[in-house]
Amino acid sequence: MQNRRTFIKKSGLFLAASSLPLTSFSIPVQKKKLGVALVGLGYYSTDLLAPALQLTKHCELRGIVTGSPEKIPVWQNKYGIKDSNVYNYGNMHTIADNDDIDVVYIVLPNKLHLPYALIGAEAGKHVWCEKPMATTVDECQRMIDACQKNGVQLTIGYRMQHEPVTQKIIGWATSKPYGSIKSIYAEAGFRNGANDPTHWKINKELGGGAMFDMGVYPLNAVRYCTGLEPISVSATQENTRSHIFNADETTYFNLEFPEGITAECKTTFAEHINTLNVDCDKGGYKISPFQSYTGVQGTTSDGKVLEPFKGNQQAKQMDEDALAILSGTPNQVIVPGEEGLRDIKVVEAIFASAADGGKRITL
Repeated sequence: MQNRRTFIKKSGLFLAASSLPLTSFSIPVQKKKLGVALVGLGYYSTDLLAPALQLTKHCELRGIVTGSPEKIPVWQNKYGIKDSNVYNYGNMHTIADNDDIDVVYIVLPNKLHLPYALIGAEAGKHVWCEKPMATTVDECQRMIDACQKNGVQLTIGYRMQHEPVTQKIIGWATSKPYGSIKSIYAEAGFRNGANDPTHWKINKELGGGAMFDMGVYPLNAVRYCTGLEPISVSATQENTRSHIFNADETTYFNLEFPEGITAECKTTFAEHINTLNVDCDKGGYKISPFQSYTGVQGTTSDGKVLEPFKGNQQAKQMDEDALAILSGTPNQVIVPGEEGLRDIKVVEAIFASAADGGKRITL
């Protein structure tokens, strides 16, 4: 695993790179598949995105950006990546000259999403960015502005919004088969043992902590279940392993929505939790797990069973995002940058409330 300090030192080159002049880019109409370059070759790229790209119909893995030279021959041998499609963090801006690459997928520590998204956008490449979109509303807006300025797609990797069970319950926010929603309980977390004290996920300065990593799952879920934006938030945080973590280990947050709907949420690095429970005035439904690489499943109050999707979630996500580009219909983007920004607006309020003893903050 790449040492955090080494990563920061290597990635610091982005400031010089992003200031260089870059060329424009457009996708030829006749293209049938988009070339994707993964930016960052950690666990998610290695174990999930790269294998998923072998299953996609509308995009394919053609490039990599890494600060770890030892990984390059491994990836080239496994995926047949050409020498000309291999980049590091210092020369990533030159991807502007490579017509083989249409999309850069940012899979880096959260605090580094902004700079490398900017480099990708300024290079004229479409930008797919892992969740959370960024660590502040200002960072999110800068990403949106850069992609709009350069005429490229920006989409955030909320794969659950592409997943069929989730899409069904998103639709229920409008169709209301169990009546109006009264309350929601959502929790997501896992036991992070912090075996590597340098790992970015436990370090606040790189956007680590339970809220950014796992908390966006319940937050996004209560928003897509209701189809509404929260009007207030209150939150508390705790850290029972402060000798290991300098970020939040557990965050509790309560949201109020219009129509009297309330949501109670929890996210943590201290235990495995994965439940979404929606209580309506004519029944309701429970999804458990509601976010899982191996499938989402649930039951309803009238006995329906929501069966897990049998396909690959990441492949479906990337294919649908690629189709929105190839078809030239930006309105087909399921999770645009604006959706990522809405979550981070609430996350900022969650941190502010927790810092002020759980004070209720109006949004």
